[in-house]
Amino acid sequence: MRRTELSSRLDHLQQAGLIRRRRRIGGPQGPHLSVDGARFLAFCSNDYLGLANHPALADAARRALDEFGVGAGASAHICGHMAVHEALEQRLAQFVGLPRALHFSTGYMANLGVLPALAGAGDVVFSDRLNHASLIDAARLSRADVVVYPHCDVEALDRLMQQSAQRSKLVVTDAVFSMDGDLAPLPRLLALCQRHDAWLVVDDAHGFGVLGESGAGSLAHWGLSSERIVYMGTLGKAAGVFGAFVAADAEVIEWILQSARTYMFTTASPPMLAAALLAALEVIQFDSQRRKRLSSLVERVRLELAGLPWRLLPSTTAIQPLIVGENSQALSLMESLRSDGIWVPAIRPPTVPAGTARLRISLSAAHCDQDVDRLAASLRRLALQSNAAGGPA
Repeated sequence: MRRTELSSRLDHLQQAGLIRRRRRIGGPQGPHLSVDGARFLAFCSNDYLGLANHPALADAARRALDEFGVGAGASAHICGHMAVHEALEQRLAQFVGLPRALHFSTGYMANLGVLPALAGAGDVVFSDRLNHASLIDAARLSRADVVVYPHCDVEALDRLMQQSAQRSKLVVTDAVFSMDGDLAPLPRLLALCQRHDAWLVVDDAHGFGVLGESGAGSLAHWGLSSERIVYMGTLGKAAGVFGAFVAADAEVIEWILQSARTYMFTTASPPMLAAALLAALEVIQFDSQRRKRLSSLVERVRLELAGLPWRLLPSTTAIQPLIVGENSQALSLMESLRSDGIWVPAIRPPTVPAGTARLRISLSAAHCDQDVDRLAASLRRLALQSNAAGGPA
């Protein structure tokens, strides 16, 4: 691509309201952030349980730093797989109730490794229309045929699977959809996979640690167990650290370990992060008050934001999307909130469909009732100003 074309494309993004700007954060993650030198009440993090700055996790990382050093030094297949990584994989498998787990550097790398390991040319991947970009890219990378089904439409998926003549089938889905906050109908999807002899690959990036008994995730929430399920959970959201894992039948995990290129050809994660994650799992499992607190905040924000001119999607999770519409309107509303010292990110295409630009309000157990009340008061005031001006805020 020529430089002039790059400039033209950047100008187009600017005019369409699609340019992304990074913000400089000072200090640790929390409900109040220092952003570019100013203090903000923040509803933008995926730190759903408030563990990113938990002292138990920091202490575990410091102890591991003394024992293992900073870097892993090599890929897991060479000499980067340390005792603490092994302990983490065993603990993760036990925590989610599956036979074996494999630790990946990121959720994106986990998905890019798993789908091409399980599907290839001559196979078919059925993908929910609102799946995360990592699942979309992984399906393309697999070289299998890709069939996109309407969002959470089990009947449509059933018809598509009946029409398929491919030798091997995979259904891939987010468990909690990251921009809408709704739950995939996993029991019905599993029933379809059993009927059509297919794998069910579940990306539980936004459910792990939050849903289910003891925070074990979406499988626990729905009470599901099957050898057909390949489960991916990320460890940088509710778990508060970094990384991801895949859990499944032991033989499935062995095959992924042997064939997933994003596992084989990358340096293993720093051991101190694995130690911090072991501490995080203890907090997740035994500090149930954090999940209860988060649930009460979800109820509160939905009550407080009822009646606004912008549509709040029907989510029961920590992700509360407020649909604004056009990109410029969403950006304007975000900047108006920033003027009030509140940071809620505007999410625009291609992350969400055109015409559904939104504020993605994400809640954390570290928020208090007064934080939610302050957000609601600002939005109500901006709505009144919008009505008085005869247009969007």
